[in-house]
Amino acid sequence: MIEDATSTQSDFIREIIDSDLKTGKHDRIATRFPPEPNGYLHIGHAKSVCLNFGLAAQYKGTCNLRMDDTDPAGESMEFVGSIQNDVRWLGFDWDDRLFFASDYFDRLYQFAIDLIKTGKAYVCSLNADEIRAYRGTLTEPGKNSPYRDRTVEENLDLFTRMRAGEFPDGAHVLRAKIDMSSPNITMRDPVIYRIKRSGHYRLGDNWVIYPMYDFAHCLSDSIEGITHSICTLEFENNRPLYDWFVNELIGGSKPRQIEFARLNISYTILSKRRLIELVESALVDGWDDPRMPTVAGMRRRGYTARAIREFCSRIGVAKNDNLVDIALLEHCVREDLNETAPRAMAVLRPLKVIIDNYPEGATEDMECANHPQKPEMGTRMVPFSKTIYIEKDDFMEEPPRKYKRLGPGREIRLRNSYVIRYASMVKDDATGEIRELHCTYDPDTKNAAPADGRKVDGVIHWVSAVHAVPVTVRLYDRLFKVADPAGAEGEMKDLLNPGSLEVVDRAYVEPGLGQAKSGEKYQFERTGYFCCDTKDSLPLKPVFNRIATLRDSWAKISAK
Repeated sequence: MIEDATSTQSDFIREIIDSDLKTGKHDRIATRFPPEPNGYLHIGHAKSVCLNFGLAAQYKGTCNLRMDDTDPAGESMEFVGSIQNDVRWLGFDWDDRLFFASDYFDRLYQFAIDLIKTGKAYVCSLNADEIRAYRGTLTEPGKNSPYRDRTVEENLDLFTRMRAGEFPDGAHVLRAKIDMSSPNITMRDPVIYRIKRSGHYRLGDNWVIYPMYDFAHCLSDSIEGITHSICTLEFENNRPLYDWFVNELIGGSKPRQIEFARLNISYTILSKRRLIELVESALVDGWDDPRMPTVAGMRRRGYTARAIREFCSRIGVAKNDNLVDIALLEHCVREDLNETAPRAMAVLRPLKVIIDNYPEGATEDMECANHPQKPEMGTRMVPFSKTIYIEKDDFMEEPPRKYKRLGPGREIRLRNSYVIRYASMVKDDATGEIRELHCTYDPDTKNAAPADGRKVDGVIHWVSAVHAVPVTVRLYDRLFKVADPAGAEGEMKDLLNPGSLEVVDRAYVEPGLGQAKSGEKYQFERTGYFCCDTKDSLPLKPVFNRIATLRDSWAKISAK
């Protein structure tokens, strides 16, 4: 059973924080979640959200939400809004602490001026390829730019004119003057400002120069009084640069950068660049496609915030990258929905069954529990009639010995109803496909065992044909067919699972589900967990998305 609480389990990050509090380095804890608003959040971001806001809650501190919007290309208010919605949906709030790196552009510009005045930054006129060539390699040191020794006055003049828009894109950059022979390539005079006439989604054309992420991020942390800057392992080599900027420009208590392993999940891609490619290439139906690992996609599919928080708690934080089995995420979702989702009956691939000895035109209501283990969830009445639908898979002409469903010479129980016995079938003359079954029922077995003690072969679900509501059902599966698509060779489109979406245009559900509301979740008995789609459902015309099967069917496939 899932406990709805933020994890407080011990890990190396919490050990660092405990030590900092014990030694008096900090008397409070302040974290931040700093996404770039150039896409929707995904499950990897959700892990960071849970970690940063969870740490703040555990230590009675604060967590800011900050948009690191230093690269205007691709940034938009749509993404800002989606990020805020996702963080709130996950169960967290930043109160009045919503910030933007772009709020600090004037201060960051002044910080750059300060570096120039102290001789620790210079305007470089090499182009991008030349800068790369001068930087050196992992085994060879870099060499100084020919513009490295420009005077302070010349650098101030050029940088001021860059700000004024006198130069075209790429003509100059501002670089920190650190050490071109450093074994850490990041420290070899990194670029801290570039000219970029893209127009900013918040500031318009007020700026034509933009700070680089490494420059803006650490200084934004410092401005906000962040104590612990939690980031993923790819920024480990950038930590000396983070500290250099902070030490050179900020006094007083300084934030500490701590790196943890980013989330990698099997059958999933979490690279924002690749996710953008999926969306822009129309390989999926937008950022909220229920197959996407975005928070919006998972929410639309029917995943619960509590299940995602539980998943993030169970995987914890580590220092080394690893591949987490997506089955664990699906297990957390099933575990939560098993507790909370009311039961219902739905037939996805209908086979008509006529009960020959049931009274013509008669209807009766069957009382069905909304949850077999939770009487407090109540019951519902489901109509029963002479003609019903069952799943095609629940009948076989020549069933194997251990088959527990309907077949010639067999009896089965209809869920919450009667025992029926197979009598005959009608086939299509042209195709040989079974069109309908004829059965008889035992009227003394309404929610009761046969009086003579005979055993029936199983229990199946059903819906009354005259009362059933036709609906569209989308059967979602994993988006990729390979366990590690991020590391696989070939075009991404060739790695996609062709069976990731199957649309069932005419399934039938019990009548109460015809009025299902957007976002409502159910367990379709014996079939899986489903959610009423939040985007395409209409009043009295619900569309149901499969959230998860009742069991991990992929585990069975891979074991064969």
